[in-house]
Amino acid sequence: MLRKLLISLLACLMCLGASAQIVNRLRVDQKTFLRYAYCRMQQFNPENLAVADSIYSAGVAKDDYRYKSLALSLEMPVRFALRQYERMDSTAVELKSLLHERKEARDFYFSFMHEYCEYLVHIGRASDAMLEARAMGRLAGTEKRPSGKMYSYRIIGLIHSSRDNHHLAIRNLEEAAHFCKAARAEQDLPNLYLLLSQEHVKMRDFAKAEEYVAQSEEYEKYFPSIGIKSRMTRAYIAYAAGDWNSFSEIYSSLIADPLYRMQADADSRYSLDIDYLRSRGLLVQALSVADSLGTFRGRLEKKHGIYADLGDFDNAYGQLALLMHDKDSTYIKVQNEDLAILDAEMHNAQLREEAQKLKAHNQLMIMIGFLVMFAIAFFAILLSQWKLRENLDKMRHKNNQMLASRRAFQKAMEAKESENEFKIKILQNRKTNMLRL
Repeated sequence: MLRKLLISLLACLMCLGASAQIVNRLRVDQKTFLRYAYCRMQQFNPENLAVADSIYSAGVAKDDYRYKSLALSLEMPVRFALRQYERMDSTAVELKSLLHERKEARDFYFSFMHEYCEYLVHIGRASDAMLEARAMGRLAGTEKRPSGKMYSYRIIGLIHSSRDNHHLAIRNLEEAAHFCKAARAEQDLPNLYLLLSQEHVKMRDFAKAEEYVAQSEEYEKYFPSIGIKSRMTRAYIAYAAGDWNSFSEIYSSLIADPLYRMQADADSRYSLDIDYLRSRGLLVQALSVADSLGTFRGRLEKKHGIYADLGDFDNAYGQLALLMHDKDSTYIKVQNEDLAILDAEMHNAQLREEAQKLKAHNQLMIMIGFLVMFAIAFFAILLSQWKLRENLDKMRHKNNQMLASRRAFQKAMEAKESENEFKIKILQNRKTNMLRL
């Protein structure tokens, strides 16, 4: 009874800090958000499915995508923990359809897709995760959202880690940390530091690994759940460095902490259990626990080391051979999938280039059409002006001719009138002369 009370008290205390670490990005009501935050603090707990169903039903009743999305994001980690990968995929597909076109929920969408991709990497579907991460990066670049770039680089870093490309993993995780600061997503920064620490452990750079763990621990007072992950990483460092006393002390503190089982997935706990049993020389028990690991490669890696500790070199060699075969197969598969991804991206780039060319061609044709129409209109105006000028010239010439004719007629009339006047004078003179006679 006391243990249950302690667990509930600790979980409630964690939820009080959840509003800082688990942000209410969808802006649901406070009561629903606290229920969600409580479950997220123990994200792999199967009991979360009942809460997820309840929130989803509320979303259906309200016809509100936010509640449905919240429920689906709560359901997915449990599906992963239960190894119900088809249900996990369908959950992701439904949430993507709800959120992909909703810019107001973009940060929640990026966070969800990052978590889904992380699970894909863990179960060996790195190429699927790579496609999703690159799509997320392109969307984030288009919308200028550093949070999306952060999650994209983080997933690509995890993919390189799964392929033992630790230098590339570190480079991408450092880029993720850069975009994390740009996005002011402080709640994600300590997790990135822990991932960087783990990569440096794999490269046997324990000083750098310790440095990153120390940086992550600075955030514990703001984000209490970082404590479990930091201790797990310190245990990982101590075991890799052969510091058995420190490893045993950290391991004992973890298994005594009720939040450890709530916040760590089964494979991570099994892996630490195996390391503890090996450090104590309990190799048969360690071999039994190794069979509980969820991934084939994880089982081979652990069993190879245990058989070597037992001096059973035939089985150790057999596990190593299977491991190398699995790595070779994975390498070939990765190469083929990467080539397929590259080919698809090149094809898409070619389509985009052709679309740009077609757009440019259409714009050029429109411009040419406009210029032709302008030229025709301009020529028509010039022609009409020329016709008008020609008609005006004809009319002017005709008027000049008429004016000249009129002037000639007037001169003729004036000449005739002068002639008549002269004749009249002659007649008058004659008449005068006759009277004198």
